[in-house]
Amino acid sequence: MKLFSLILASAPISDTDRVFNRMSAVTRYVYENAPNNQVAGYIIFFLVFILSAIVYKLGFAKKLSVGKNIIIYIFLFLGCILLTFFALFLPMIEGLIVAALVLILYKIRLWREKKEEKEAS
Repeated sequence: MKLFSLILASAPISDTDRVFNRMSAVTRYVYENAPNNQVAGYIIFFLVFILSAIVYKLGFAKKLSVGKNIIIYIFLFLGCILLTFFALFLPMIEGLIVAALVLILYKIRLWREKKEEKEAS
């Protein structure tokens, strides 16, 4: 066992391999399969933005005027720039997917309860 750990410790690891090993699963998948790193970065950014918009819409959005909605989505877009940097090494996309799924299940349950309540009265 000691010999095996010495062999692994002496094996050269490139900086690229070290970075890929620290990335979250979805980010690593995108970077490995995208044509180049710039395209992969844009894909990660748009994934974060789309998922954040879905979570906002399902969990927090209220009925607002069009102008107010535009302002909210502009600030959401700007905030997602920062979240994209976090998404490189933290499971941001995975967390947003889970949040979206939980909120979808909540909305379905709420819709069913309202439908049953309407039929009962």
